[in-house]
Amino acid sequence: MQRRSFLQSSAALSLLGLGACATTSIPSKAKVVVIGGGYGGATAAKYVRLLSDYKIDVVLIEPQAAFISCPISNLVLGGSKQIGDVTTAYTGLSKNHGITVVRDMASAIDTAKKTVTLAGGATIAYDKLVVSPGIDLMYGSIEGLQQAQAAGQILQAWKAGAETVALRRQLEAMPDGGVYAITIPEAPYRCPPGPYERASVIAGYFKAAKPRSKVLILDANPDVTSKGPLFKKVWAEQYKGIIEYRGQHKATAVDAKAGVVKFDVQEDVKANVLNVLPSMRAGAIAVQTGLNNMANNRWCGVNYQSFESTAAKDVFVIGDSIQIAPAMPKSGHMANNHGKVAAAAIVAQLSGWEINPAPMLTNTCYSFVDNKNVIHVASVHEYVAAEKTFKTVAGSGGVSAGPTELEGVYALNWASNIWADSLV
Repeated sequence: MQRRSFLQSSAALSLLGLGACATTSIPSKAKVVVIGGGYGGATAAKYVRLLSDYKIDVVLIEPQAAFISCPISNLVLGGSKQIGDVTTAYTGLSKNHGITVVRDMASAIDTAKKTVTLAGGATIAYDKLVVSPGIDLMYGSIEGLQQAQAAGQILQAWKAGAETVALRRQLEAMPDGGVYAITIPEAPYRCPPGPYERASVIAGYFKAAKPRSKVLILDANPDVTSKGPLFKKVWAEQYKGIIEYRGQHKATAVDAKAGVVKFDVQEDVKANVLNVLPSMRAGAIAVQTGLNNMANNRWCGVNYQSFESTAAKDVFVIGDSIQIAPAMPKSGHMANNHGKVAAAAIVAQLSGWEINPAPMLTNTCYSFVDNKNVIHVASVHEYVAAEKTFKTVAGSGGVSAGPTELEGVYALNWASNIWADSLV
């Protein structure tokens, strides 16, 4: 079967809730259990195996049949990619690295007994646990949003998959001359430049297919939170009259029937397609376990040298669920790096070695401004032992001079490489 056909099939299985990636035998004990198969969890599972020379047993608990990437998924909304193009099966982790992949949901963690209970009823004991549950959307922070989301009227598509496909269908059904509005919560939230990329890519679709349509960006933050000058230049030059940006617009309520979003002080806004992003917090299992001990109980505190939880021994929290260090974005690339640092620390602890005293992280985030042209931001982060945190390395990284098609090639190659690094 060709790779593209395989990916399309994997996506279909995932969206239907079907698949054959799960193990038929669930072990009662593993040296390392990983909850969540995203950029962080999948990477951690793979690298514990690699760094231990395949001597440490790893179980990955993941309810989905296949990994669907949030990075690049905005191109599905713009129409230049299909959901299968951003989908990778978990079979590489089991076949290539001997990881036991259990297709189930972690329903409870007992940090005293060091066990994870699955929704299906089984219990798995661990020596070390990695929790990488991503984010949960706080629907209750916007009145009426929970009901509108459940009815499929107002979508988020901030976890790539079925909602991404459904939101694309809403955009396709919208009449020429209609309005698409995206609301952005106050930072921090998953993928700082993601909403602005989404608005840009959808504007590109409108420009080609629905030229009388408009895009409204309604941002709770006072200004664009990432790559601001670059995005604004593109909007002025490429999407004048199509994109309108409004800062200091914090959504408080929605009326799905009327197609209206309400704000704290500004006037109501009506749109044909509402894409309302609420505030976010650590994933449910982290909250349920009490690992969310930072920032009004929204995020999880960690020891940045190892990503071990500050709330529970032998539990490591990585990815978007953590309380971030200064200038550390909640991105897929960063979660991948978290997974490697945590894996190295776990292997060191289980092997009786010293933990790396000075881990380093890198981040690269590409943003499409149409279906071909891309801008990026990059950074390098070093662990500063004296301050027990990560800080950006002076002079590292930076941003694009402007969008280019060559960066679009780099972006797609980056995606292929990081998917392989995490999952193959």
